Amino acid sequence: MKKNKIYIFIAVLFAAFFSACSEDDLSSESVITEAQRVENDFDRWIVKNYVTPYNIDFKYRMEDIESDRNYNLIPADYTKSVQLAKLVEFLCLQVYDEVTGGKQFIRDYFPKMIHLVGSPAYENNGTMVLGTAEGGLKITLYNVNNVDVLNVSALNYFYFKTIHHEFAHILHQTRPYPTAFKEISGSEYVKDSWSSAWGSGTAAETAALKAGFITPYASSAVDEDFVELIAVYVTNTEAYWQSRIKTAGTTGAPIINSKFEIVYNYMLDTWNIDLDILRNTVLDHQNRIGELDLDEL
Repeated sequence: MKKNKIYIFIAVLFAAFFSACSEDDLSSESVITEAQRVENDFDRWIVKNYVTPYNIDFKYRMEDIESDRNYNLIPADYTKSVQLAKLVEFLCLQVYDEVTGGKQFIRDYFPKMIHLVGSPAYENNGTMVLGTAEGGLKITLYNVNNVDVLNVSALNYFYFKTIHHEFAHILHQTRPYPTAFKEISGSEYVKDSWSSAWGSGTAAETAALKAGFITPYASSAVDEDFVELIAVYVTNTEAYWQSRIKTAGTTGAPIINSKFEIVYNYMLDTWNIDLDILRNTVLDHQNRIGELDLDEL
């Protein structure tokens, strides 16, 4: 008898519940609302200077979906993000505009997103990740909170050599470079051992050069070798380049020169970009950084 009462009581509750549901129509609007992001002056500047002319999104806020959870990362500082956005526009996008005669080249081939992260990212072997590119769609730049806008060498090391490097990947993935390039160093690439194969510091730089690689990282794979030649060449002076060739010596210099001849002709014949003109334009813009107001939007 007791069990029957329990069952009846439950049945009555269900009857009352469904009766209430039938009497009151459920609202079609969700009671859960997402926090709305307030657009600021920088957001509007990005639309005007990146999205509209180049179809590029410039993300400076930390978003889980865009961040690599393999690293412990922090968001980019707002002021540093503004400065870097202006520098990328001036030292990279506008440079290609001048060399190619318009904005279409960047619109067609440059990654559609630049993503900033405030802190450095480190691999398990202790090497710092300067930047990453994903399928030609996004470039992520790390260590933004430490940017020194007046130090051109630091800007190139952390950001602009990386940007030219990753952009060159997109270009050769779109239109492959000659297979003859792959035959020059052949089986000499050291893969993930590049950070230790040549020693450390300046000794590693010298050893890699003498082996025919413009940087130690260039020895990791043939594609990295190809794009490192472009990135190093266009972000440095002719005097710097010649100093690298001199250090490479009688063994490494002929190898690097043979590779660079293929790189130079590829960029000219395939993309109608003269790397000498591109470098001169990059250097001209570097020398004019002091003319920019990097803080005012």
